[in-house]
Amino acid sequence: MNMRVQATRSAKAQQAGDSNPSAPAQIAGEGPRILRAGFIPLVDASVLIAAAEFGFARKEGIALDLVKDVSWANVRDRLAFRQFDIAHMLSPMPVAAMLGLGSNPSPTITPFSLGCGGNAITLSTRLFDRMCEETGLSDQASALENSQALAKVVDNMKARGEQPPTLGMTYPFSSHNYEFRYWLAAGGIDPDRDVKLVVVPPPLTSDALAAGAIDGFCVGAPWNMVASERGVGRIVAAKQDIWPSAPEKVIGMRPEWAESHPETVSRLIVALDAAARWCDRPENHDSLAEALADQRYIAAPVHIIRHVLAGEFNLDARGHRRIIDRYFSFHGGFANYPRPSQALWIFSQMIRWGQSAFSEQNMKMAASAYRSDLYRLALGSEASPDDADIRIEGGRDGDRFMDGHIFDPAEIAAYVAGFAVKTTSATQSLSDDI
Repeated sequence: MNMRVQATRSAKAQQAGDSNPSAPAQIAGEGPRILRAGFIPLVDASVLIAAAEFGFARKEGIALDLVKDVSWANVRDRLAFRQFDIAHMLSPMPVAAMLGLGSNPSPTITPFSLGCGGNAITLSTRLFDRMCEETGLSDQASALENSQALAKVVDNMKARGEQPPTLGMTYPFSSHNYEFRYWLAAGGIDPDRDVKLVVVPPPLTSDALAAGAIDGFCVGAPWNMVASERGVGRIVAAKQDIWPSAPEKVIGMRPEWAESHPETVSRLIVALDAAARWCDRPENHDSLAEALADQRYIAAPVHIIRHVLAGEFNLDARGHRRIIDRYFSFHGGFANYPRPSQALWIFSQMIRWGQSAFSEQNMKMAASAYRSDLYRLALGSEASPDDADIRIEGGRDGDRFMDGHIFDPAEIAAYVAGFAVKTTSATQSLSDDI
């Protein structure tokens, strides 16, 4: 990092309120805290990275030691094995952990969501061109129309004896898996029978698409835009098209660590809240993009990250564009609040796709992963939403599911049964070790 950039970030840290950038302060009863935090190189790690880079954590007596990792399974295991104190995690990972799912489950909770938005679904230009040729699909088609067109192409491929499309997502217990499946199923595609779903680490998705190893993927920014600008992919849906307020990434931690470090947890939440507010302000996005582009973090072109933060999409390399207002919500609309009813929606998708079974005990364990009590303890009631922690999801204007379904946490079994496309098998075969 050159001296000019270092000086700029030091000044930004002072503006953020870091009165002593040289060392973390003492935390009463717990001493100086250096928290080792794992993360995956994605724009939705912005709040965690900004807390470290711009002084918000240090102001609260915390030094964040950020460690870039290569896969979600690694992040999960290193948190469980105490190599990490906290971790940037997929929103379903704590839910899966509390349900004992996966190859190495270890109890995990989250007291803070890192925001909403950031995902998109990209198909290869070859597959998208075929959708246009065989169905008359418009370049301005909606997410649902794109899914329905893909369903027709998949039917044609079956009739001709062709291999089904291979589609990549980042992890079986991920928002990407559930959103990809939701989008496919809304168009009439059975994700377990009509296509082949595989796991691909986020930074490799664009290369895998270019190599023809996969025909599409669902992943977080900036990798969709990287594929479209390379001319190998076409973005056909965004997270906001599927369910706008779905939580994306969270801060995960072990329950016993949180219990033994209550002051540190509260101060961490305060620091992340301040960083989230800062990240949400457009006037800070140039500085944020520059920090994220660093080789230590995302290692992607600054201009792509800047466009992603603004919600400005090049859907493909042919000049088709789309602007999504608040493609990332780092703080606004209580985006950081870990609402248990959102954990229960994730649980409903685990049931829908054969990863878990419905029971009152499982429902209780799923909801326990999202610790809104710790959020309120750190930030107070004035920073928390007025409505209940368990609420009906998808029924408010501006926050509806793409297929019109409404999720009532009190009726999970009926909700899952109401979908025309759902699993007929007991468990998914996808490994979560990647």
